[in-house]
Amino acid sequence: MMRHWKKIILWSVLALLVFFVMDVGRYFFYPNIAALSKNRPGKTAFMEYRENMWKKKGIKKKISTSWAPLSQISPYAMKAVIIAEDDKFWDHEGFDFEAMQKALEKDIKKKKFKAGGSTISQQLAKNLYLTPDKNPIRKIKEAILTWRIERQLSKRRIMELYLNVAEWGDGMFGIGAAARKYYGKSAGGLGPREAAELAAALPNPRRFRPDGSSQYASNRADRIYQIMVRRGIVIEEYDEVLEEQETIAEEKDDKNNPPENSQSDASVSNPVPPEPPK
Repeated sequence: MMRHWKKIILWSVLALLVFFVMDVGRYFFYPNIAALSKNRPGKTAFMEYRENMWKKKGIKKKISTSWAPLSQISPYAMKAVIIAEDDKFWDHEGFDFEAMQKALEKDIKKKKFKAGGSTISQQLAKNLYLTPDKNPIRKIKEAILTWRIERQLSKRRIMELYLNVAEWGDGMFGIGAAARKYYGKSAGGLGPREAAELAAALPNPRRFRPDGSSQYASNRADRIYQIMVRRGIVIEEYDEVLEEQETIAEEKDDKNNPPENSQSDASVSNPVPPEPPK
């Protein structure tokens, strides 16, 4: 009888091992990551995850998303996101082992498994194909996908994909949708402070909204912006001159093209600021 149970346990362990190998191993071949070098991804795993959450809660809501080519995204946005999320993006091959070690040390101290220190490439792999669940098996799948992404896609394409699939609010994906939602402009028109505010929200976009409602996000945005200034990405005096020129041009435009049916200046609503030069 005892021998019979041992066989059952042994076969059960073997079955679980085979399932684990097949479940994890398939990510060495599937999905077709090379196709992303030319094609846009469809609905991502994160989008489906968000929809399933709404469905379970009985919430009738749709995903908000839009695609913006990298050439039409403000350079400030790309640089702010790199500073906020992955400062070694251009140098590493998908993994920042120093950041992972620091994150692991924090986890050990807090006796929690959060496994932070993810690079942009790792976050892209997770957003495209996995879920927010934090467990060792998912991290193994993420590592395999990240390894493939770094070898089959260029850094610029990785950045373009990430900026377009990252979540910037509850069910709002892509920097184009975020720029329209929060600032009423295209992704290419984002200024340095706006870019810093959007980048500051990325750790938890459903909680740290870039609309000033989170003090943590505001403080983080300030730090990102100051780093941009120190590195010469932003020249504050130059930006101030640009803002003054835009304000003067805006006022002239208002005088030359008054709104229809307006009786006085008091009835004119505040116009949406024009997009700064790319």
